[in-house]
Amino acid sequence: MKILSIPARSKTNVKLTAAALKKLPKQKYAILTTAQHLHKINDLAKQLNTKLVGQTLGCNVLNAIKFSKSVEAFLFVGSGMFHPIYIAYKTNKPVYIWNPFNKKLTKLNKEEVERYKKRRKGALLKFLHAKNIGIIVSLKPGQKNLTLAKELKQQTKKQAYIFVTDTLDIHDLENFTFIDCWVNTSCPRLADDISMVNIDELVQAKVFKPKKFVEKPIWTDKRGLE
Repeated sequence: MKILSIPARSKTNVKLTAAALKKLPKQKYAILTTAQHLHKINDLAKQLNTKLVGQTLGCNVLNAIKFSKSVEAFLFVGSGMFHPIYIAYKTNKPVYIWNPFNKKLTKLNKEEVERYKKRRKGALLKFLHAKNIGIIVSLKPGQKNLTLAKELKQQTKKQAYIFVTDTLDIHDLENFTFIDCWVNTSCPRLADDISMVNIDELVQAKVFKPKKFVEKPIWTDKRGLE
């Protein structure tokens, strides 16, 4: 199936108001935003005197990781908590959120980040205690990691089953009652609200040591930010 991608650029002014600029603590910031505001982000960067700006996706925060050693905090331009909480999770830095639509500046709550971390730790512990695991493989471009799934199945001492899907309905997983824990090899944000461990979390915990990433996931590759 051919896909036509059409950029949807927002016309909203992203610059901080005088009140927001005064409220924002004086620190060294990197600014992150979604594709909709990226073309205007330099206007805000001039206000904070920083050149550290970049795009982020829900699953791809490579720019945040790249900037994290050079800054004290991040300023995310956009709405909602979906992107900011993953930035905080991956960098352990404070994240401020500037919503250019309602002109409100907020700071991401530490308790929310800690709850997110506990959920991810809980998913890992569930994997460690599982006897039967189901490894989910997506057929979507940028998310297909069949090689990693096969390698995990070979390495693990657990009984492992590979499930291949194009469009995943989370509720369908309930049909496989013999699976103790699901391992996600597609978009990591799929596992946000359910007890599912991500393949990269197994790598970080040194539970799984792949020989190499043959298919490079979109959340570990700059292609995901183009």
